[in-house]
Amino acid sequence: MIYLVKVGEYELPDDLYYYEQHTWVKIESDDLVCVGLDTIGLARAGKIVFIRVKKGKTVKQGKTFGTAEAGKGVIPLYAPVSGDVVENNPKVEKRNVAALNEDPYGEGWIVKIKPSNLNEELKTLKHGDDVIPWAEEEIKKIEE
Repeated sequence: MIYLVKVGEYELPDDLYYYEQHTWVKIESDDLVCVGLDTIGLARAGKIVFIRVKKGKTVKQGKTFGTAEAGKGVIPLYAPVSGDVVENNPKVEKRNVAALNEDPYGEGWIVKIKPSNLNEELKTLKHGDDVIPWAEEEIKKIEE
């Protein structure tokens, strides 16, 4: 069962791992993870209107795998894990971004990555008890 951690008005599924730049990772199998943008990142960016993602590329944790155009400008999308981008979400391409804005943890995922160093990199992501203090600090940035 998936639980939602509620921090302020934001809900963060507890089965995900969160990168400090507001992308999340869901482990689908030993060799595949799903990546998306969290609701705090969406709130900071404003409504996403366009997305551009590197297709079929190798990405490194902390480096960009694409960009999103939003109400507050162009924002980089940072890879939460290293690996090969093996699939882009056809429901989140270019100007077809409604799923990302409306269901960021479900139908609005962005890419799937075949990770190259998952076990080590998961240790650097926010998960479990680490999520709440991090989320509280990020929410303060929105309110400023």
